[in-house]
Amino acid sequence: MNGELLKRLVRAIASGSHEDLAQLAHKVVDSERKSGHVKLAGELDSILKRAKPAPVSTPSGDGDRTFRELPVSRRGQEQLVTLVPKDALDHHMVLPPDTEARFGRIEREFASRERLGVYGLKPRKTVLLYGPPGCGKSLGAKRLAWNVGLPLMKVRFDALLSSYFGESLSNLRAVFDAAKSRPSVLLLDECDFIARSRAGGKDIGEASRVVNMLLQLMEEFDAPGLLVATTNLEGALDEALFRRFDEVLQVPPPGPEEIEKLLKLTLAGVAVSKSIAWPTLVAALRGQSAAQVVKVAQDAAKAAVLSGEKTVEDPHLRAAAAELHRHTPGTLH
Repeated sequence: MNGELLKRLVRAIASGSHEDLAQLAHKVVDSERKSGHVKLAGELDSILKRAKPAPVSTPSGDGDRTFRELPVSRRGQEQLVTLVPKDALDHHMVLPPDTEARFGRIEREFASRERLGVYGLKPRKTVLLYGPPGCGKSLGAKRLAWNVGLPLMKVRFDALLSSYFGESLSNLRAVFDAAKSRPSVLLLDECDFIARSRAGGKDIGEASRVVNMLLQLMEEFDAPGLLVATTNLEGALDEALFRRFDEVLQVPPPGPEEIEKLLKLTLAGVAVSKSIAWPTLVAALRGQSAAQVVKVAQDAAKAAVLSGEKTVEDPHLRAAAAELHRHTPGTLH
């Protein structure tokens, strides 16, 4: 049995996760069979088949029991990640067809990872989402987690980075070890915070070592889930890190069709007038981020509710769009 499998087995025992133990037991059988220990593998397989099913555990008040022990910083004992359960994830996105297709391909490959493995093929597991602020990169990570059925484990860079020599590296490794021991989508949100390009020669010392460690951990990434990183600035990432991703995917600002869909989706919970001048409103919001478009719809809905009206009317939306444009070029005509 290889060292990595042994470490995962010990972690599962330490956490008391019956589900993880069962999965790892089958991996041990497969490992022994591949090593030529056919008789031992057969005996172990017989033991597993005779075993009684483990009782189904119920979630405790502090969240899913399989995530009770999240990684913490070595010195300050601060949590290094924030866990978002699958059921609490926002996941509705409106994307151009080609971008939607690429998201869907990642999800299908993950769902079919065992079938791909039969042919010696590996699914995309490390994904970089880039684009301007507010375009939906973080939402894209949540959508991937939702569609592959995993919780989201978001790295807290404020806790991870330390002024003490070597501690940042230790914290970073602890995060990746946690991703190995529990299926999840590991999110490095705004990863340029630690992975800026070293081309200018300004990033030395601890910062450079963190980037080198991240490169190594991504090269070795074999966790049961996905790794998703986001950045606003494509060119700010270290080139060596950029090449480590299986999929580099731009999340573009919404076009006219996406703007109208976003507005209508956001307003789906309230009554909307049939006299809305959608083409005029969409034209006024061209070039805005998805987050800004959603804000316009939300502000219009709140204005209607607070004024005692039961329907969102065209003036509500026009006023919300005009307020958005007060500090940006262009006005609503």
